[in-house]
Amino acid sequence: MKHVLSRLLTGETLTREETRSLMINITREQYNDIQIAALLTAIQMRGATVDELLGFRDGLLETGLYIDLSDFNTLDIVGTGGDQKNTFNISTCSAFVIAGAGYKVSKHGNGASTSVSGASNVLQAHGVRFTADADTLRRSLDEAGICYFHAPLFAYGMKFVGPARKALGVPTCFNLLGPLVNPCHPRNSLHGTANQSQLRLYTSIHQRIGDNFGVVTSYDGYDEISLTSGFKFITNHFEKVFTPKDLGMNYVEPSDIYGGDTIDEAKRIFDSVLEGTSTEAQKSVILANAACGISVLDRNLSIDESIALARESLDSGRALASFKKFLEINS
Repeated sequence: MKHVLSRLLTGETLTREETRSLMINITREQYNDIQIAALLTAIQMRGATVDELLGFRDGLLETGLYIDLSDFNTLDIVGTGGDQKNTFNISTCSAFVIAGAGYKVSKHGNGASTSVSGASNVLQAHGVRFTADADTLRRSLDEAGICYFHAPLFAYGMKFVGPARKALGVPTCFNLLGPLVNPCHPRNSLHGTANQSQLRLYTSIHQRIGDNFGVVTSYDGYDEISLTSGFKFITNHFEKVFTPKDLGMNYVEPSDIYGGDTIDEAKRIFDSVLEGTSTEAQKSVILANAACGISVLDRNLSIDESIALARESLDSGRALASFKKFLEINS
């Protein structure tokens, strides 16, 4: 570690294999928290490279729990977090809309880090009991169209960097790794990033991974499609800038998609969207994110066709039915 830190302090970068080995050694508790904190700080000060993030990802996947769902064509939809916007649970709600439209979603998530309610918080508030049981996860995917991976049950390596990250109290490269370590290695993903540099970084990472991907960022700093501004959407096949008007939707205000001050408030907003009693702004944001997820899964669809499928999923009650079946299996 001393040699690694000396190199980093002179501006050198690490190879993918080097960060993979570092991650494995971290899980073997070969370094103390001060050394880990120094490593994360040195990388953060100049910015993590694609190879460094891929290496940490390799190490986390290698030391974590893999769930084989390869016979399903699934999508993960999740943001990097850390945008400090405290929106309601947009990607989680969108996931059930996508499932209600007939697609398969293997959602990966965790508790909140910078918002009031993360994916795990809102699901737990509904009585969901997280599981790593492959049969239960497979049944949920088969019958409800969606399964949920609570990150701490699968990415074991994260707990070994937890104390150092908490003591530092500032973002590190590990804030970007969560969406990249889905334990079933889905073929498709829609990942939200909080700024343009993260967007480019994630695009390069996905191109190296070789999956079918979409990466989005809103121009005013949301790690999802917020409709408070225009947004950039990059996939394997195109790079486009959209405005809400391009989707046939209106601009919304930040207050329109605020997640509230408690988990219970976030839960009520989440329920209102699926039950059809939300505001038009809240519904529109969900439709936009779900539609982009659908368009990643089926690139033959136009964005208008994807929005129509998402709207039908919500308006017909199929998204709500998917959620109710999910609760039945996972509570």
